[in-house]
Amino acid sequence: MKLTKKNGNTFTPHPEYTGPAVCVDVTPLKKITTKYGEREIFRLVFETTALRADGSPFLVWSSGFTPSLHEKASFRKFLRAWMGRDLLSAEQEEFDTDSLLGKTAQLVIVHADQDGSLFANIAACTPLRTGSIQPSGRYVRVKDRQDKDSQFNRAVQPSGGSTSEESADGKDWKTVKVHVGRHSGIELRDLEKSAVESLIERWLPEAKAKAKTTADDRRLMAALEAAQEEFDSIPY
Repeated sequence: MKLTKKNGNTFTPHPEYTGPAVCVDVTPLKKITTKYGEREIFRLVFETTALRADGSPFLVWSSGFTPSLHEKASFRKFLRAWMGRDLLSAEQEEFDTDSLLGKTAQLVIVHADQDGSLFANIAACTPLRTGSIQPSGRYVRVKDRQDKDSQFNRAVQPSGGSTSEESADGKDWKTVKVHVGRHSGIELRDLEKSAVESLIERWLPEAKAKAKTTADDRRLMAALEAAQEEFDSIPY
């Protein structure tokens, strides 16, 4: 999640954290424009036990998910890790995302400094095995906000970062060269789809968890996120 300034207010990123969290929102679908046309994404919002100076709980946003339950979709993978199991057959046929509201989780939140901007990323979301957490009741869901300027803890969905079908420098993601592993020096378009998916599943989470990243890291991260959105574009 990229933190920006809105209307003069500085948004402080969630501190690095390992502990309980509770889902307080599944945001409405939001259209984004990419090189390949319009996409719709949504995000999950969690409250944790970390508190701001005023006593209000910190919030953390997930990356953007396309509305897909395909077995390789990022949302399906996130749910699998969170629930500790894959979706049941009935859930695969129809899944109500509002059923996630109030559901607890164990989160690992890490920071990444990219081009002077601080990111708070959910590095892991797993079942909460011990302890408990309840929503504070102070957060107002995005869909329920009538006057955003008067609501508590106003949160704006970030429009940059992982929602673009292009790499960070505007290139088609397929033309970005891999600089790590056995495929180093090869453009993504020259790899088998399974090799790109392997980079998404294995290298990308580790890169996001780095405290500092190189320019090559950032280009490849943006390209893989764009590739992931394209792969996830199969609808419900």
